[in-house]
Amino acid sequence: MSTDGLKDYMLTCVNKKIFGVECPGCGTQRSIALLLKGDFIGAFKMYPAIYPMLLLLIFLVFNLFVKFKHDNKVKLGLIFLTVGVIIISYIIKMSSVM
Repeated sequence: MSTDGLKDYMLTCVNKKIFGVECPGCGTQRSIALLLKGDFIGAFKMYPAIYPMLLLLIFLVFNLFVKFKHDNKVKLGLIFLTVGVIIISYIIKMSSVM
């Protein structure tokens, strides 16, 4: 299946549909589709938090199998980084819309 076919299966944003305003997660699905196409810059432009989210996901899966002394601190740091990027990019996106 090509990544263009993925667009048929993407969920619509309920927040945008009801209130007409994008939510902080808007763009995640399209960003993943761009990653699957190999458009890494386009994926970042679509949703800047995609890379911290992927890093967090990879670390969480890795940490299921390999435990080490400060893994909770690394998890917490990655969570804060991801949430921070989501919030900052959302504020920038919303300020450019207004």
